[in-house]
Amino acid sequence: MRLLAAILLTFATGLTGGAAQACGPDTDCMIGERTYRIVMPDAAPRGALIYAHGYRGSARGVMKNKGLRRFAAAHGLALVAPKSAEDDWRIPGTPSEPTTDGARELAYHDALRARLTEVHGIPADTLVMTGFSAGGMLTWVLACERGSHYRAFIPIAGTFWAPVPSDCPDPARTLVHVHGTSDGVVPLVGRPIASTRQGNVFEALALLQSTGDFGAAEASASGDLACESQATPTGRSLTYCAHPGGHSFKTGYLGTAFERIGLGGL
Repeated sequence: MRLLAAILLTFATGLTGGAAQACGPDTDCMIGERTYRIVMPDAAPRGALIYAHGYRGSARGVMKNKGLRRFAAAHGLALVAPKSAEDDWRIPGTPSEPTTDGARELAYHDALRARLTEVHGIPADTLVMTGFSAGGMLTWVLACERGSHYRAFIPIAGTFWAPVPSDCPDPARTLVHVHGTSDGVVPLVGRPIASTRQGNVFEALALLQSTGDFGAAEASASGDLACESQATPTGRSLTYCAHPGGHSFKTGYLGTAFERIGLGGL
């Protein structure tokens, strides 16, 4: 805990100052030694869509995605693109640093959340976390470790690195997982990579399911997505949406997720 507090303090030193005011979709915003990019809607933001890039991706690349920008703008949301420290997110099990406990990555995202609320004026209870591939893996880690910090989580084509955690200290209140049944890059049942292994998606879903009194699944469909949704008496929800394709992202997947969990009013 002391180590995490010290790391968070280091990031927090960059929470104020001119850099936060000058940055945007074409210029990096600084948090300590880490960066992110952001594009604000025309009016006051109703929330934020935080999109984590895939392996060897970048915040610059996210900001070039016109579909993502249109989607966020249509919902009155700021689009936020965090950037990994190097090629990949430093989360438990990642091949680039398999022994990491993820503390530095959690500290960065805690600092990013503080920046969005305190500097950019985005309400803390309106942050939606999503990401594709490795970004989806990061999204799962945050859904397990920082579930109460975000309105909802939408991991796409990504899961935990193996082994899937045995418990979630702070499980997500709302999560929609989207995956292709023919995905060969991040298969649903996982696969070995270097000295580690991708986790099993169904084990990840079962882990989150075990954290609440979820009822029977209800089936629905939207476009090429077939979904099963469960809810608890206290309002928590868990949805799994599958499509017949491979390792792919479509902005429409976010639209379906927003519909399934009632985020259209954001």
